Amino acid sequence: MSKNDKFKETDREEEVGFDDVEINEQEIAEENVTNVLSELQNEFEREKDRYLRLFAEFENYKKRTSRERVEMFKTAGEDIMVSLLPILDDFERALKEIEKMEDDHHFKGVEIINNKLRETLKTKGLQLMDVKPGDTFDADSHEAITQIPAPEAKLKGKIIDVVEKGYTLGDKIIRYPKVVIGQ
Repeated sequence: MSKNDKFKETDREEEVGFDDVEINEQEIAEENVTNVLSELQNEFEREKDRYLRLFAEFENYKKRTSRERVEMFKTAGEDIMVSLLPILDDFERALKEIEKMEDDHHFKGVEIINNKLRETLKTKGLQLMDVKPGDTFDADSHEAITQIPAPEAKLKGKIIDVVEKGYTLGDKIIRYPKVVIGQ
């Protein structure tokens, strides 16, 4: 074998060696791409989950603040309404006293002012609770100030007298009616 033949044989061995290396590098590169794609896919899924949770949390926040705003508007004037209730009571007492005096001019004037005030408050959501003698007493919606012996057997556990009227603002009771119940 000549020197050239040995050199050619060595070149062939080297060429075979390079092909194996190229295949290994290509496999390694494909594995790296697969690993990178897998990592990117996992990261994408984590970020997608985080986004969906954040979106759901934001939607819940919007709903909660919307409900709170509606509730606030319903009862925004509650303090003012509560402070005006004694004035309504005073108007009612004044009307009863003026009616006794048989002075129609004063009675009509006070009655007009009383009705105007009540209608204005009604448009703002204030409602008089309908409680009358003979109604069944309900501890959740009435305040019993005393019990007296029932004048009739059918009035036991029922309302005998309404001492102070009750009012609601929207769905909320802002003053419970004070009642006397039969024993």
